[in-house]
Amino acid sequence: MISILKHLNPFTPFKPKVIYTSWGSIDPAVDIFPVIYLLSIYGFIYIFPYGRDIVGMSWFDWFRSEDGPLEWIQFIGYFIGFICSSIILFKRRRIGINKKWMAWLILALICFFVAGEEISWGERITGIGLDSIRAINSQGETSIHNIHFFHHYLLDPSFEISCLFLGWIGWRAWPSIDAFPEKRYSLYFLFVALFYFYFDISQASTISQIRNDQEIFEVLMSLGIASHCWNKAFQK
Repeated sequence: MISILKHLNPFTPFKPKVIYTSWGSIDPAVDIFPVIYLLSIYGFIYIFPYGRDIVGMSWFDWFRSEDGPLEWIQFIGYFIGFICSSIILFKRRRIGINKKWMAWLILALICFFVAGEEISWGERITGIGLDSIRAINSQGETSIHNIHFFHHYLLDPSFEISCLFLGWIGWRAWPSIDAFPEKRYSLYFLFVALFYFYFDISQASTISQIRNDQEIFEVLMSLGIASHCWNKAFQK
């Protein structure tokens, strides 16, 4: 167990090491934090008792609730991604505008946008929003990703496509563009793409659509981006 725990900090440089267990050794080429995280959520927090006595619902539902802990972790993750991407752009300002610089600029803007969307551009803190957007928003908030058309038709495919690029296509097709996360971060994004694909395809099945645990999986994407940007900004 101690050998596994040493590999769980995604904000440190990646050093491949053999993990020794009672059943044999494991030699991962990627971060295993997403695996341990999901096992903890569904194997421990899912059955952890007394949530209704303390937070009014199960601990599992509280964690994945709207405006719950996981959603705020996502905001923090994307905001860290924005800050670190901005630091990288500042450090490379004298190099001039090239493909790498533009890729980091796009990533910084995306992180800023998604961080703002996660807290409805401050409405969840201040209560101040735009009635024109609230009127066409699925949750009655000032956020673009929950506008009816985007939320029902574009949101899930955008997660699936972006996570495939960030978790696999990017580092394989364009390894020289370091704004794409390295192979070590693959599971932070591929698990999210797999969840959304399975969630959408279950709509066409003969059974009820699977439960929407999007917050549980989306937090992995934010942590993957945050740790990738952090390590690139402060790498030695």
